[in-house]
Amino acid sequence: MDRNSEAINRCDRRNFIKISALAGASLTVSPGVYAAEEGDLLSPSAFLKGLKHEYGAVPIEGAVWYRAESVGDGLLYTFPKGMLAEARYLVSDILVDGNHLVCFHLRLQEGENGPTFTLKYKGLNQAQARIRFPLQATDQNRWGLEREGAWLKPRCGGDRVDLASVDRMMIVILHKSDRPARWCQTPFTVTKKEPPLLEKPLLPKGKLLDEMGQSTIHEWSGKTCCTAKLAQRLNDQLANCVEKTWPDSFSRWGGWTKRKVEGTGYFATHHDGKRWWLTDPDGCLYWSAGMDCVRSSIDAFIGGLDAALTWIPDPAKGYRDALSHRGFVNYLAANFIRTFGADQWHQNWAKISLSILKEYGFNTVANWSEWQIAREAKFPYVRPLSTRLSSTHNVYRDFPDVYHPNFLSDAKRYGEQLKETLGDPAMIGYFLMNEPTWGFSSESPAAGMLFNTPQCETRRKLAEFLGKRYADDEAISRAWKIKTSFDQVAESEWKTRLTSEAKKDLFDFSEIMVERFFKTLSDACKAVDPHHLNLGIRYQGVPPKWTVPGMKSFDVFSMNCYQDHVPLDVCKEIDDLLNRPVMIGEFHFGALDVGLPSPGLVHVPNQKDRGRAYRYYVENAAANPYCVGTHYFTLYDQSAMGRFDGENYNIGFLDVCNRPYEKMCESARIAHQRMYKIASGVEAPFDDKPEYLPRLF
Repeated sequence: MDRNSEAINRCDRRNFIKISALAGASLTVSPGVYAAEEGDLLSPSAFLKGLKHEYGAVPIEGAVWYRAESVGDGLLYTFPKGMLAEARYLVSDILVDGNHLVCFHLRLQEGENGPTFTLKYKGLNQAQARIRFPLQATDQNRWGLEREGAWLKPRCGGDRVDLASVDRMMIVILHKSDRPARWCQTPFTVTKKEPPLLEKPLLPKGKLLDEMGQSTIHEWSGKTCCTAKLAQRLNDQLANCVEKTWPDSFSRWGGWTKRKVEGTGYFATHHDGKRWWLTDPDGCLYWSAGMDCVRSSIDAFIGGLDAALTWIPDPAKGYRDALSHRGFVNYLAANFIRTFGADQWHQNWAKISLSILKEYGFNTVANWSEWQIAREAKFPYVRPLSTRLSSTHNVYRDFPDVYHPNFLSDAKRYGEQLKETLGDPAMIGYFLMNEPTWGFSSESPAAGMLFNTPQCETRRKLAEFLGKRYADDEAISRAWKIKTSFDQVAESEWKTRLTSEAKKDLFDFSEIMVERFFKTLSDACKAVDPHHLNLGIRYQGVPPKWTVPGMKSFDVFSMNCYQDHVPLDVCKEIDDLLNRPVMIGEFHFGALDVGLPSPGLVHVPNQKDRGRAYRYYVENAAANPYCVGTHYFTLYDQSAMGRFDGENYNIGFLDVCNRPYEKMCESARIAHQRMYKIASGVEAPFDDKPEYLPRLF
């Protein structure tokens, strides 16, 4: 239930009795359904909005069918306060019908208007899933929980809650397609024991992937009919790849030959008095049209889902590169191995992929890519740096203890990653990290640290910082409106809910934490590599002002912007704050007219409209005087089975069988041919934008 208390449509007594009887029928159930030896059952006490119960046989014993016509439909569970206080897990088995994504929102709330913890998740269609929600996650120290089988992309949000005060839970439909959402679900079990993983999920439609990695529960016009057709396509692409070049107006680096400044031998930033640009090593003005994930993999997560696969590659028959010990099958690699053999497949994939990028005017191999193939081909590229700081513990989510002595030595090792690309003019620059998870929290890093890390060097620095603001324990207690002390701030198991006054001080100290974090890493990188561009951290939107001082150590501010266009006012605000150009690290568009359950984050009706959406986004970004490039996520569709976290989006320029989406590719070619004239103000950007449909995740 939202803070504004949404209306609750209670089911009539007859339906409620039927639902309760079905949901709580028995604790002794058949294999494949979770039954706790010890635990309390939670059955729905009311329906929210227009949710309906459907009668009839259910595939999971003890489950009930539900049907939601609209976003916001859902279930309300009420229970006595304290019921969750000593519990460790909430458990329920679900099965999502149909073949399109349904995104659920679980909410745990303290009373009708109290703080609310949220968990987003979805279920793989036509596969039984087990929700194993660890209640410890309400401490907000994790943003993402692990995918388990058909339980996809669980993500924490909302408020920190006190489980002893939580007395209600809601399961509501957050996003869905234009079709009704239909799923069956067992009652939730509240348990102190860790429930077992679901080992043999029910698959009511049988196999979910064919031997080429395509969905079996979808039909579409571009589906590859057989392995012979696949092999013919790949061989034709290899034969034609030598013919592909950039437009004539592009320099050898993909820059614009019509306008030059003095080159530095490396990529650099440049402001011409009207707008920001990059420049290529020879001094040609450069606007970065990039493709993320230029890599030879579309990993299908198969942990616990082996039975859903028609075919699993055999490493003894040459398919070793198509398997991962972490529980993934790479069907893209398998398709190339099937065609070219175990020894030639990767080099042929690289030739074909770089050729396709040039054919459609992409001039940057962007993040998450096999940048080594771009370096070898002298194709401009960026690279991400690993932020695994081996000797420094995190104090909140992925924020490290930046005042611990080990952080400086870790930062030095971090910068040494750049030795591998020193002196390479083809490298545009490097990203320090991607979307830090502390940035998704409603709390500041200092507040999160206070609750989740009882002792660390950064907490001691926090106490010193506060000691300069307040004379003594009485003064800080009075200011915070909380009975506390500097010793408690420096080291303690903090349980007290924070006031707005306390949060203000903690945001102020978080600014210092962030500045030390980013500046230390940036300085370590520049000490090793003074020439390549520091492209920032790919933030998820406009940075809060308390993060800004640290971001001044970047050469370019990068953000991932999943909207229909790059907002001009946002980019101007960033330039006003940082005096830096903006690069878009990720964006994409998807549809539901091909063989994937989800269109991705930005949803349009069909493949033609995906192309229109691409042109509108890129050409308007090129006209934006603060923007120096857009990098599309991704080259390939994701697997219909979902990647490591469960994303299964139609967002690629190519599918798992290396079949291009022609409307996307042609739109990219046109946009990239025009981008320099648009950026210089000679031509107007494309303005025939498509219809954008409601988000599904």
